[in-house]
Amino acid sequence: MRIDDIRQRLQSHGAGVTHIQAVVRAWTQARSLGSGGQHPANYFPARLLAALPLIEAELAAIARLRSEHGGDESRRLLIELADGKTVESVLLPREAVCVSTQVGCVVGCVFCMTGRDGLARQLSSAEIVAQVVLARRMRTVRKVQFMGMGEPAHNLDNVCEAIELLGTAGGFAHKNLVFSTVGDVRVFDRLPRDQVKPALALSLHSTNAQLRARLLPRAPRIDPADLVELGESYARATGYPIQYQWTLLEGVNDGDEELAGIAKLLAGKYAVMNFIPWNSVTGLDFRRPTRERALTMVRMLRTHGVLATVRDSAGQDVEGGCGQLRARAVAAPA
Repeated sequence: MRIDDIRQRLQSHGAGVTHIQAVVRAWTQARSLGSGGQHPANYFPARLLAALPLIEAELAAIARLRSEHGGDESRRLLIELADGKTVESVLLPREAVCVSTQVGCVVGCVFCMTGRDGLARQLSSAEIVAQVVLARRMRTVRKVQFMGMGEPAHNLDNVCEAIELLGTAGGFAHKNLVFSTVGDVRVFDRLPRDQVKPALALSLHSTNAQLRARLLPRAPRIDPADLVELGESYARATGYPIQYQWTLLEGVNDGDEELAGIAKLLAGKYAVMNFIPWNSVTGLDFRRPTRERALTMVRMLRTHGVLATVRDSAGQDVEGGCGQLRARAVAAPA
C-alpha cells in the first residue's frame, strides 16, 4: 500500500481534500483518526466517520510489532508487514527512530547482515511511514533516520514520498529527517528538487577508492573525494551538515593512513564524521576496535578542524546489528 492508496481509500468513503488531510495527519502523528479534539463531531461525512474504525485497523495492519529487544535507551524492533515479510526499526536515544526502506539490500556491504540474502522487495511509502507511526505509539519521536535495512537510493520514489508526508502532515522538522545512502548520483539530483529536503548521511567507510569498493562491492563507483564534493554542495544548499558514516573495522579502516585521508577530505567542509564501531555479526571475521582507539581517532581529527564523534551501535547486548533480528526470525522453525 502506498500513501496515494490511503488517500484513494478515504476518498471512496466520501472524504474531501480537507478530510483526507485531517485523517492522514492524525495517522502520521499516531493519533486516533476520528478523535483527539481536533475536529467537531460532525466534521467528517457520516459515511467516512462510519468507515474510520475499519480504516484505522487497515493502517495498523501495514506494520505490526513482532518482537522487541533491548532496554530503555535503545530498542530493536522486528516489524512484520502485511505479507509476512519482516524488517527492523530501532528506537534510539534522544527521541529518534531508525527505519528500513527495503526488505534486504543489494549493496552487499561485507560487514553487514542485511545484504547477505540480497533484496526481497521494496517497501512501499506507507510501509515506511507505518514504522514511524508504530514508533510514535511507543514513545516520543522527533527524528527519523532512514538508515535501517536497505539502500534508500534504490527505493527513491517511495522514500521521498514518505519523507514528504513526514515533513508536512507528520510535523517533523526537515533537518530531522535523515536520508542515508552509500552514494548515488540520483540522490543529489532528486533531493534538492523536493519540497521536503532531508538532511543527508553518506556512508563513506574508507577514503581509499579500492578499499571502499571491496567493503561496498555493489555501491556506485564514485571516488570518495567526488562523493564528498557532492555532499558539500548539498550541505551548503540546504544548510544542514553532511553526516558521514564510517563503520570502524579493526585493522581495516581504523589506521593513521585513513585518518590522514579523512582530514584531507573533510577539513573546511560543512560536515561531521560519525565513527560507528562495528556491531559483531556471527560468521564474519571482522573485529570491533577498542573504544580508546575510536576516541583517539576523534581527537586526532578535531586537531585538524574536522568535527568527529563516536556513535554507539544500538543493540550490542542482543546481537542487534542491522538485519540480525530478521535473520534469526527467518531461520527459526515455524
